[in-house]
Amino acid sequence: MRRLRKQLQRNWLWGVYTLFVAVAVSTHLNANPNVSLFTSDGPYGMGKTITWLILLAFLFYSINISRKEDFFKSLNKMMQILWSRQVGLDLYVGLLVPLFIIYLHEGSLLVFALWVLPVLFFANLATFLYLALNYDSLVQHFVL
Repeated sequence: MRRLRKQLQRNWLWGVYTLFVAVAVSTHLNANPNVSLFTSDGPYGMGKTITWLILLAFLFYSINISRKEDFFKSLNKMMQILWSRQVGLDLYVGLLVPLFIIYLHEGSLLVFALWVLPVLFFANLATFLYLALNYDSLVQHFVL
């Protein structure tokens, strides 16, 4: 029991991410029942599969790192280094671009607001999920 409690304390953020992914995927599938989740028949179709592969590779890498090092302890160490602060700030300023694309694509402040917190907490793990789920409509909206 003690070991389980320690694992839950250490990995609660992954539990939140799993819940977020489950809600995002199920909501997307309910709204788009005829759309394939992992493949695309539309233009640039291979891009959807590549996006999912990038997301999965980055997810597995992130999980592997979190098993070796505590995220919050590492963050504390990094924040003591000025360049680490700059890189972190650059990451979050860079996240404004996909958030703006989410807003343009959805056209709804409510849907945008529902994606803001996951993007701020999980950064590219959330933005790649949005891109993978909405790949076909994003291509139609912005490319064609």
